[in-house]
Amino acid sequence: MLVAARTHDYGKQPVDRLAGLLKSEGIEAAQLVLPKAFLEINSYGEVTPELIERIRWNFEKEGIRIHILGCYMDLGNPEEEVRSAAVETFKKCLEWNKILGASIVGTETAHLRLGFAEKKIWYPYMMDSIARLVEEAERLNVDMAIEPVYCHPLGDLETAAEVFEKINSVHLKMIFDPANILEFPGIDQEAYWKEWLKLLGDKIEAIHMKDFVEGPKKEYCPVCLGEGVIRYREIIQWMNRNKPDIVVVREELNPKTAQRDIKYMKELWKRYP
Repeated sequence: MLVAARTHDYGKQPVDRLAGLLKSEGIEAAQLVLPKAFLEINSYGEVTPELIERIRWNFEKEGIRIHILGCYMDLGNPEEEVRSAAVETFKKCLEWNKILGASIVGTETAHLRLGFAEKKIWYPYMMDSIARLVEEAERLNVDMAIEPVYCHPLGDLETAAEVFEKINSVHLKMIFDPANILEFPGIDQEAYWKEWLKLLGDKIEAIHMKDFVEGPKKEYCPVCLGEGVIRYREIIQWMNRNKPDIVVVREELNPKTAQRDIKYMKELWKRYP
């Protein structure tokens, strides 16, 4: 297991400083979202090959693996203009990744919280976008990953399995975020995670690790790892046995409690061999 961070949880940093900061924190790998990570980049329109090369060089110098290039786009949006812009931006990230060398370029499938009926409406648009992006990933020989979220068109195990069945490509992977697919924390999590891992475990290229509690109005409230509702034992045991070198990204990291969370992650992986 490699400990990774979503780098913009540390705030925007200079291109020449971020990798060194991560190294000093004991972070081994990174998820980068370019406009959120770097002071020099405020939009995808400001990205240049020269900046990408500087980023790659700095991370290589510090020995920090860039595992995910995050490009979270509204891929299922029925509005053609919005969806077209999302697809084209993601294609640019796939192209830049030829220089950067991240393991995957990752995305969710929507920006909004959708109800059941809306998810059904958005589904065919999402499928079209993913198919077009996989075609581009295959052309460039780079990998992309999709991340299920319960309130998005890619929102449940059945839908995710269907996507991977219909778009059968070695260049399409999955980011597994337990918190994002746990709509009802009171369910039998052990059985739930077993279902996901049995069906799609081989597609998982990275894990997002975070924890939360429900507030008085059932709202999402992030907390330190181990203090919330997520039960990670089944997931960690499966990973230790099947993907021991998996990259685990601590999302929603608070720099003030980062060392506590990193220690907890490492202890958890040792606790459930």
